[in-house]
Amino acid sequence: MRQALLIFNKEFKDYFTSPIAYIVIAIFLAVTGWLFFTAFFLYNQAELRRFFTLLPLLFALVMPLVTMRLFAEEINVGSYELLLTLPVTFRDIIVGKFLAAVAFAAALLLPTLSYAFFISFIGDLDWGVTIAGYLGALLMAAAYAGIGLFASSLTRNQIIACIVAMVICVFLAIVDQMLFFFPQGILDLITYASANAHFTNIAKGILDSRDLVYFLSIAFLGLYATHLVMEEK
Repeated sequence: MRQALLIFNKEFKDYFTSPIAYIVIAIFLAVTGWLFFTAFFLYNQAELRRFFTLLPLLFALVMPLVTMRLFAEEINVGSYELLLTLPVTFRDIIVGKFLAAVAFAAALLLPTLSYAFFISFIGDLDWGVTIAGYLGALLMAAAYAGIGLFASSLTRNQIIACIVAMVICVFLAIVDQMLFFFPQGILDLITYASANAHFTNIAKGILDSRDLVYFLSIAFLGLYATHLVMEEK
């Protein structure tokens, strides 16, 4: 894991040398701040429910932006071949880049903890539910990161990688809202495929193994597919 951690360290630092990272952070915090304070001042609700409700869709839009450069940029500038000549395995490269994307997602969420502390000072905040919501957000970010990493490994064009990942992630985020399009016999399967449904359970403070397995499975499948693409290349 030493090589994977070295790659993680490099990739995570690279995020903050690009203005795109700060733009993503600013937009994310602006949207989440608006959602939180709208619910707080207009609806007189001292809770994070509105924030957590739209997090699956927000992350479905943000995580592809975070992951689109991880492989596509390497392939485009020609450093991909150099990377493969280093004493690292495919697994080291994939895990290092994946952990960097998840760590960046954690950095996105970190400032939003101020909302929770703000509520705790003026009201009765259920910290158990709040911590569960943030745990679910990190698991969901990991699942989306796996998908984004796979999309980035397919092409040298970052825009294409972003669009492919965004389509998949948005589908997983909203598929449970489109059940009327599907036959009755597969509704249970479609519901299980919904990232929003699994995250909602965790955000309520319900730590069900099925929800944990879902997010970890999506992340694993994304990383495994990325490994297959790298071997093919």
